[in-house]
Amino acid sequence: MSKRRKSQRAADATPKREKVRDVFVPRPFEGLADEPEWIALRELVPAASAPLRLTPELVEEYGDRPVTLATVLPMAAPAMTKPDGRVLIGLQRHQQSGDVSRDLADALLSALRTEPGGQVDVPPLPGPGPRLQDVLVDGPLEISMHDGFEFWLDPGAADDPNVQASLERANAAIYPTVKLAAARAAYWCQVTEKAHVRWVLPEDEDAALDALSRLAAAGSLRLGDDTRFAGMFRAHGRLVPVWDLPEDTPAAEWEAPVAEFAKRYAEAVAEREPLDAAGRRARQGLLGRQLTLR
Repeated sequence: MSKRRKSQRAADATPKREKVRDVFVPRPFEGLADEPEWIALRELVPAASAPLRLTPELVEEYGDRPVTLATVLPMAAPAMTKPDGRVLIGLQRHQQSGDVSRDLADALLSALRTEPGGQVDVPPLPGPGPRLQDVLVDGPLEISMHDGFEFWLDPGAADDPNVQASLERANAAIYPTVKLAAARAAYWCQVTEKAHVRWVLPEDEDAALDALSRLAAAGSLRLGDDTRFAGMFRAHGRLVPVWDLPEDTPAAEWEAPVAEFAKRYAEAVAEREPLDAAGRRARQGLLGRQLTLR
């Protein structure tokens, strides 16, 4: 038998791995009650956590193991298990398919299948399967903001010099961030001599853009004196307006201005008339100041 025929027979006998299609899902958190907060924790917030509840079917299969959503885990790990059975999943991770919800669900299921305290093995590109919407009991996220990543650690773990050094490096990358009570998924932050308010709007992009355009045409897009509407970006199918603020004004003092703007915005969203000429010009201007985050 020729070498060519032998090679062909060997290739035919080798199991072929099914190619995983990287299909981009523009709104991975669609259908979750707190979609804007999922987006905010994914894109805006450096250090925060929130408890998650497994569906009754998963509790029956894996037990009632506590699960915590974390913005970031050590080394940007997708998931961790603790010796006491707790599970942590990381929302901000490097490797991912085109569906963030599927990635996170797969990380969670991989952690549940892992013995407590064991190393979690998560495939970077999972195939079709359950998504967050299938594995969690849906509801508002109970978010805890953190000044550092000490919540990663078990008691006494920071006594290890290597762990302490790693923790210090991670904490040094955190910029001050405050969750505002004036609007859901609105956050104040301070980065490199600048302060901002960033708000993930809950409405569909077109409705949100029309509302912002009405406010821009009316000259009521700012949060107050010495503030500037810096623009907006698109993240996971939602708009996120950004305001530049005086850096020396504390976060708490922006609660009232944000609440007042949220009222103006809600009234603009409720408008059903088409945009007038000024509104259409404002819309074009806003589109020119828009970035997209996948």
